[in-house]
Amino acid sequence: MSRWAGFVKHRKLAQVCAPAAAALLLACAALHAAPDQAKPGEPTDPKARKTFAGAADWEKHGNLGAAVDDYRKANKQDGGHCSECLSRAFTLAMKTGAYKDAESVARDWLPIAETDADRAAIHFRLGMALQGQGTAAKKDQFFTESCDEFKTALILDPSLAAAHFAWGASLSHLHQDDAARAEFSTFLTQSATDSPLRERAARYAERPELARARMAPPFALTTIDGRRISMDGLAGKVVLIDFWATWCGPCREALPHLRDIAQKFQGQPFVVLSVSLDDDDAKWREFVSKNRMTWLQYRDGKWTGPIATEFDVKAIPATFSIDADGVLEDQHVGDADIEGRLKKMIAHATEEQNDKPAAVPAPAGSGGS
Repeated sequence: MSRWAGFVKHRKLAQVCAPAAAALLLACAALHAAPDQAKPGEPTDPKARKTFAGAADWEKHGNLGAAVDDYRKANKQDGGHCSECLSRAFTLAMKTGAYKDAESVARDWLPIAETDADRAAIHFRLGMALQGQGTAAKKDQFFTESCDEFKTALILDPSLAAAHFAWGASLSHLHQDDAARAEFSTFLTQSATDSPLRERAARYAERPELARARMAPPFALTTIDGRRISMDGLAGKVVLIDFWATWCGPCREALPHLRDIAQKFQGQPFVVLSVSLDDDDAKWREFVSKNRMTWLQYRDGKWTGPIATEFDVKAIPATFSIDADGVLEDQHVGDADIEGRLKKMIAHATEEQNDKPAAVPAPAGSGGS
């Protein structure tokens, strides 16, 4: 078990993109509509089954708030022991930024946990909900309480590496940077080598203050030309992520401007990544080639693609700028001044690169080149 129109959208994006929250959502089981026969953990009471199916239908059609309410109702109708109801309600509450509801769900869940591993996982979830409230309300009390939950989770299950990452994030928000650094370092020693958070944890271990910034969500992808890139692997470069599709008229109209930006800042610490929501791979590849889109290209596939979901993309074109530290700066829709903002960010990234000490040459005979 291991990724936030106007101010409201930016705040939601910041919350959802919290890296520890992303790790939690990635670890949660995939959601499926309720089948005719109850699976382990699903409700068995007939009335609860009906409510559960209704909740799954709300979820399928995107009304996540109603789905949370009905999953919780189904749990009560089932006598308060429907773990699948609570699991789905918690995941959706976290996804929508309803952290207080997620906290309440986790507290309802704890009494029915059967093993230490189950209890550890729920304490971890409870910690995540409290951490989310701390981020939203900017109150240290929630971060302090989340630390207690992560500590309890690790006492119950010392192998729960994600709790070290999440604990480090809460400690960073409390400005306990040395303790935060230690937790991120522990995560690196315990987590799987293919964990999507390893690069992020390494950065946080070096610079714990980044864990309290509005960081872009960690992701990794393979571009159209076979290059494997990750958000944290682009550290030191300004990143412009453009969500688009071949069928989107405004996206096509913005293409010449995007091409000009990519060409103007070529050779500087700057990367443009276009993320397509096309579901037709051949059509997308043909369009990219025909329109000389020579910068990084990736097809996410529809609105529910993993990258679009991480960035909470609801309309296109949607363009996000990310600074050289990985901090999510802004979203630009029809912003004519985007070039000026990028110029300042790139100038700062260049200055940071120039200020780094030069590598010390290896002594003669040491095998260095």
